[in-house]
Amino acid sequence: MTSPALLKKIGLVVVLVVVAGTVAFFDLQRFLDLGYLKEQQAAFQALYHTHPVALLSSYVLAYVLVTALSIPGAAVMTLAGGALFGLVTGTVAVSFASTLGATLACAVARYLLRNWVQGKFGDRLAKINQGIQQDGGWYLFGLRLVPIFPFFVVNLVMGITPIRLRTYAWVSQLGMLPATIVYVNAGQQLAQIDSLKGILSPGLLFSFILLGLLPITTKKILAWITRKRHSSPTP
Repeated sequence: MTSPALLKKIGLVVVLVVVAGTVAFFDLQRFLDLGYLKEQQAAFQALYHTHPVALLSSYVLAYVLVTALSIPGAAVMTLAGGALFGLVTGTVAVSFASTLGATLACAVARYLLRNWVQGKFGDRLAKINQGIQQDGGWYLFGLRLVPIFPFFVVNLVMGITPIRLRTYAWVSQLGMLPATIVYVNAGQQLAQIDSLKGILSPGLLFSFILLGLLPITTKKILAWITRKRHSSPTP
């Protein structure tokens, strides 16, 4: 009788083969270039006006494929979301597509690439495991809020931790939302963007770092207050 773990691995292999084949067949890599996106913006916008559901669905699927395979280009895809769909629709589309793709990447690391990820990022795993054990989802929330950590690295390394995939998904979605809004909003002025480096100014990046530290710091302060309260002698 086939074990559930083996079925999960077989299912993930099938998904990876389909995903990789789709990326190669449609040459999705060409859409991940900022210059190409700016050149084709008018054509995509015209297509969106005539076939909105088809283009939006294709965009979400492409975003999931890019993030699930850890292909560089998620930032360009997010800018495209703002350029094509506007702030509200673009944010919703990117938020759910990036979360689904990140969760798939995490599952692949957990069930198929565990040994490779362990060898590649083993030096970071001890600290991250300690953070997950001490702070749980708050630690992941902090990592997601601070965009200086590579998106794909968090996806892969978290697959080796004991965090549940369901928890990983909703915490990631909340944690990535501020940066998603910033990039989608920037995408609305796509014609003025010449480089991805200019989107996150030093001041904005510092704000994200403070946001990332806030949940863990708050949790530790509350734990310290609780310990003090319990250790204080009763009058």
